[in-house]
Amino acid sequence: MFREAQQYIPGGVNSPVRAFKAVGGEPVFVERADGAYLYDVDGNKLIDFIASWGPMILGHAYTPVLNAVIDKARKGTSFGMPTEIETEIAQLAVSMVPGIDKIRFVNSGTEACMSAVRLARGFTGRDKIIKFAGCYHGHSDSFLIEAGSGAVTFGVPNSPGVTKGTAKDTLLANYNDLESVEGLIAENKDEIACIILEPVAGNMGCVPPADGFLQGLRMLCDTHKILLVFDEVMTGFRLAPGGAQESYGVSADIVTFGKVIGGGLPVGAFAARDEIMKELAPVGPVYQAGTLSGNPLAMAAGLAMLKALNNSEEIYRSLDEKTEYLHEGLLGALSGKGFPFVINRVGSMISVHFTDQPVVDFRTAATGNNDYFRKFFHGMLNEGIYLPPSAFESWFLNDALSYDDLDTTIRACDHVAETL
Repeated sequence: MFREAQQYIPGGVNSPVRAFKAVGGEPVFVERADGAYLYDVDGNKLIDFIASWGPMILGHAYTPVLNAVIDKARKGTSFGMPTEIETEIAQLAVSMVPGIDKIRFVNSGTEACMSAVRLARGFTGRDKIIKFAGCYHGHSDSFLIEAGSGAVTFGVPNSPGVTKGTAKDTLLANYNDLESVEGLIAENKDEIACIILEPVAGNMGCVPPADGFLQGLRMLCDTHKILLVFDEVMTGFRLAPGGAQESYGVSADIVTFGKVIGGGLPVGAFAARDEIMKELAPVGPVYQAGTLSGNPLAMAAGLAMLKALNNSEEIYRSLDEKTEYLHEGLLGALSGKGFPFVINRVGSMISVHFTDQPVVDFRTAATGNNDYFRKFFHGMLNEGIYLPPSAFESWFLNDALSYDDLDTTIRACDHVAETL
C-alpha cells in the first residue's frame, strides 16, 4: 500500500510525519478505529497514543459525534451559506473559553494561526511577530522560520518557497526564556504586532511553560501594546474546558483552536474580544474567507464534542489521573535500565525524551538520543502500542483508554527498555 501511495502522493503521505522518516520503516495503514484502539490493514490491534494527534479526546468513533455527523449529512454536506449550527457552536465555545467574545471558524489549525496573525497585524498596524523556536503553528510562510545565529536575530526560512521578505518580519525567541523576548522587543521597538506561542509546547515533545513564563509574556505585551496569541490547537478543550488560559490563569488577546473543537473533522477557529474581532471582514478591513468554513458536518461533530466536554469535570479528572498513572508506570519501567530519560507531562499530554537534562525548550529537546527513540518506537509498535513516530511530538491520551490498556503499555515499555 505504501509503495502504491508513493506513486501518486508525494512521499506516499498527505502530512510528512506519517511517512516514518524520523523512525525508519514503513508507516502503518489504518483500516478502522474504535475507542482506544486502532486496527491496521494487516489485522493488528494497536493501543493508540496519538488520538489522531489530539482531537479524539474521548476515543475513536465516539457515538454522539458519529450520530451528529450522520444526522447532519442526511440534510446535505455543504451549502456555502449560513446555518444555525454555526451560531450554536460559536455560542458554546465563547461560553467555555475565558476572555473571548466572538469566534470565526476555519478549516484547519494552520488557517486559524495564519488568520490570527493577520488580524493582529491589522489591529495593531505593525508588521513583525515573535514566535518561539520549536513551536509549530502550521505551514503558513510566517511560521516556517528557524533561528539564525542566535535567538535575538532575524529568522531565516527553513523551507524553500518562504521568502526572505517574509522571514525578516518573523523574530525568533527561545521558549521559556523571557530575556530573549525582552531583547527582541528592545531591538524592534513599536514594530511588533504579536507574540504567538503554544502555551504548552507539543511540537518538541510535550514541554510545559516554566513558572512565570506565560505571566511574564502577558506583562511584556501589556507594557509594549503587543497582542498575545495563544495557539491552543493542541491544548484547547483538552487541558480544561477553557484550555490553557483556564489552566494557567493567563489571558491571551487572540486564541486559536483546532483538533478537539472539530471532533475529528477538519476544523480550526480563532477568537478574541469584540474590540479585536470587529476588525475582521465583513465588519472591518482585515480580510479572511473560506468556502467550506463552518461546514455543517464539521460543526455538528464539534458541537457534539464540546457538549460532552462542557461542565464535565469528571472527564478531565479521569484523563489527568490516567496520564499520571501512565507517567508513574513509565518512570518505573524505564528507570535503572542504563540510559538517560526525562518524562514531561501536562494534563493528558505526555512525552519521553531520551536525554540527561531537563527538556524546557527546543535546544534541550534536540539533545535527545534519536537512536534510542527509534528503537523504543519500533519496540513499542511490535508490542501493539502506537506512539507518535517522532521524538518531537507529544503523546495524547484519550479517555477510552482503560487501566488495563495502561498496564499493558507499561509492561511493554519495561520489556522494550531491556533491549535499548
